[in-house]
Amino acid sequence: MPGRDKITPQGKDFFKQIEELTKLQVRVGFQAGETTDDGVSIVDVAAWNELGTEHSPPRPFLRQSVDKNEAKIAAMCKQQLTAIVKGTATARDALQALGVMQKALIQNEIKNGGFTPNAPRTIAKKGSDRPLIDTGRMRQSVNFVIQEKGGD
Repeated sequence: MPGRDKITPQGKDFFKQIEELTKLQVRVGFQAGETTDDGVSIVDVAAWNELGTEHSPPRPFLRQSVDKNEAKIAAMCKQQLTAIVKGTATARDALQALGVMQKALIQNEIKNGGFTPNAPRTIAKKGSDRPLIDTGRMRQSVNFVIQEKGGD
Protein backbone atom coordinates (compact mmCIF):
# COMPACT_ATOMS: atom_id res chain seq x y z
CA MET A 1 0.00 0.00 0.00
CA PRO A 2 1.41 3.41 -0.94
CA GLY A 3 2.31 5.74 1.91
CA ARG A 4 2.80 2.95 4.42
CA ASP A 5 5.99 2.98 6.49
CA LYS A 6 8.01 -0.15 6.92
CA ILE A 7 10.09 -1.06 9.93
CA THR A 8 13.78 -1.09 9.11
CA PRO A 9 15.94 -4.12 9.93
CA GLN A 10 17.42 -2.07 12.80
CA GLY A 11 13.92 -1.34 14.08
CA LYS A 12 13.02 -5.02 13.91
CA ASP A 13 16.15 -5.91 15.86
CA PHE A 14 15.36 -3.24 18.46
CA PHE A 15 11.86 -4.65 19.04
CA LYS A 16 13.32 -8.16 19.19
CA GLN A 17 15.75 -7.07 21.95
CA ILE A 18 13.00 -5.33 23.92
CA GLU A 19 10.87 -8.50 23.66
CA GLU A 20 13.87 -10.49 24.90
CA LEU A 21 14.23 -8.13 27.88
CA THR A 22 10.61 -8.75 28.84
CA LYS A 23 11.31 -12.50 28.99
CA LEU A 24 14.71 -12.59 30.71
CA GLN A 25 16.13 -11.68 34.10
CA VAL A 26 19.52 -11.68 35.75
CA ARG A 27 19.76 -13.22 39.22
CA VAL A 28 22.80 -12.31 41.24
CA GLY A 29 23.83 -14.07 44.42
CA PHE A 30 24.55 -17.67 45.30
CA GLN A 31 23.62 -20.65 43.19
CA ALA A 32 22.25 -23.87 44.63
CA GLY A 33 24.53 -26.87 44.80
CA GLU A 34 27.78 -25.20 45.84
CA THR A 35 29.09 -26.22 49.26
CA THR A 36 31.89 -25.49 51.70
CA ASP A 37 34.62 -28.04 52.30
CA ASP A 38 32.45 -29.28 55.21
CA GLY A 39 29.52 -29.92 52.86
CA VAL A 40 27.44 -26.95 54.07
CA SER A 41 25.45 -25.15 51.38
CA ILE A 42 26.98 -21.79 50.41
CA VAL A 43 23.40 -20.51 50.01
CA ASP A 44 22.80 -21.34 53.69
CA VAL A 45 26.06 -19.71 54.81
CA ALA A 46 25.16 -16.56 52.88
CA ALA A 47 21.63 -16.48 54.33
CA TRP A 48 22.92 -16.94 57.90
CA ASN A 49 25.33 -14.07 57.40
CA GLU A 50 22.84 -11.79 55.63
CA LEU A 51 20.02 -12.33 58.12
CA GLY A 52 21.88 -13.33 61.28
CA THR A 53 21.27 -16.26 63.59
CA GLU A 54 20.64 -16.66 67.30
CA HIS A 55 24.44 -16.60 67.77
CA SER A 56 25.50 -13.92 65.29
CA PRO A 57 24.16 -10.55 64.20
CA PRO A 58 22.94 -9.85 60.67
CA ARG A 59 25.57 -8.64 58.25
CA PRO A 60 23.38 -7.58 55.31
CA PHE A 61 25.97 -7.52 52.55
CA LEU A 62 23.40 -8.29 49.81
CA ARG A 63 20.97 -5.54 50.80
CA GLN A 64 23.74 -3.03 51.42
CA SER A 65 25.29 -3.74 48.03
CA VAL A 66 22.06 -2.50 46.44
CA ASP A 67 21.16 0.23 48.93
CA LYS A 68 24.59 1.87 48.82
CA ASN A 69 24.77 1.74 45.02
CA GLU A 70 21.23 2.53 43.93
CA ALA A 71 22.27 5.49 41.73
CA LYS A 72 25.14 3.55 40.17
CA ILE A 73 22.84 0.61 39.36
CA ALA A 74 20.20 2.91 37.87
CA ALA A 75 22.86 4.62 35.72
CA MET A 76 24.08 1.24 34.47
CA CYS A 77 20.51 0.22 33.57
CA LYS A 78 20.07 3.45 31.63
CA GLN A 79 23.42 2.97 29.91
CA GLN A 80 22.51 -0.57 28.87
CA LEU A 81 19.10 0.50 27.54
CA THR A 82 20.80 3.22 25.52
CA ALA A 83 23.17 0.63 24.06
CA ILE A 84 20.20 -1.53 23.06
CA VAL A 85 18.51 1.47 21.42
CA LYS A 86 21.72 2.28 19.51
CA GLY A 87 22.07 -1.34 18.45
CA THR A 88 25.43 -1.79 20.14
CA ALA A 89 24.16 -4.31 22.72
CA THR A 90 21.66 -7.13 22.91
CA ALA A 91 19.32 -7.84 25.79
CA ARG A 92 21.67 -10.60 26.94
CA ASP A 93 24.67 -8.24 26.69
CA ALA A 94 22.85 -5.74 28.92
CA LEU A 95 21.91 -8.35 31.50
CA GLN A 96 25.46 -9.74 31.43
CA ALA A 97 26.86 -6.26 32.15
CA LEU A 98 24.40 -5.78 35.01
CA GLY A 99 25.26 -9.20 36.43
CA VAL A 100 29.00 -8.51 36.33
CA MET A 101 28.48 -5.14 38.01
CA GLN A 102 26.24 -6.43 40.79
CA LYS A 103 28.52 -9.40 41.44
CA ALA A 104 31.41 -6.97 41.98
CA LEU A 105 29.27 -4.76 44.23
CA ILE A 106 28.35 -7.73 46.43
CA GLN A 107 31.94 -8.97 46.62
CA ASN A 108 33.11 -5.48 47.53
CA GLU A 109 30.48 -5.21 50.27
CA ILE A 110 31.56 -8.57 51.71
CA LYS A 111 35.15 -7.36 51.79
CA ASN A 112 34.66 -3.75 52.88
CA GLY A 113 31.20 -3.45 54.48
CA GLY A 114 31.06 -1.98 57.96
CA PHE A 115 29.57 -4.83 59.95
CA THR A 116 29.30 -5.77 63.60
CA PRO A 117 32.74 -7.08 64.58
CA ASN A 118 33.29 -10.76 65.22
CA ALA A 119 32.91 -12.02 68.76
CA PRO A 120 36.15 -12.77 70.65
CA ARG A 121 35.45 -16.52 70.37
CA THR A 122 35.11 -16.22 66.58
CA ILE A 123 38.28 -14.15 66.37
CA ALA A 124 40.17 -16.83 68.32
CA LYS A 125 38.75 -19.59 66.10
CA LYS A 126 39.48 -18.04 62.72
CA GLY A 127 42.37 -15.77 63.64
CA SER A 128 40.75 -12.61 62.30
CA ASP A 129 38.35 -9.92 63.43
CA ARG A 130 36.96 -9.35 59.91
CA PRO A 131 33.32 -10.42 59.60
CA LEU A 132 32.34 -12.44 56.50
CA ILE A 133 35.95 -13.17 55.62
CA ASP A 134 37.38 -16.54 56.62
CA THR A 135 38.42 -18.78 53.73
CA GLY A 136 37.05 -16.44 51.04
CA ARG A 137 34.80 -19.19 49.72
CA MET A 138 31.50 -17.32 50.14
CA ARG A 139 32.88 -14.17 48.46
CA GLN A 140 34.28 -16.22 45.57
CA SER A 141 30.94 -18.01 45.19
CA VAL A 142 28.98 -14.86 44.32
CA ASN A 143 27.77 -15.30 40.77
CA PHE A 144 24.88 -14.59 38.46
CA VAL A 145 22.69 -16.35 35.93
CA ILE A 146 20.60 -15.03 33.09
CA GLN A 147 17.37 -16.98 32.79
CA GLU A 148 13.79 -16.74 31.70
CA LYS A 149 11.55 -14.90 34.14
CA GLY A 150 9.67 -17.20 36.46
CA GLY A 151 12.40 -19.84 36.29
CA ASP A 152 13.89 -21.33 39.44
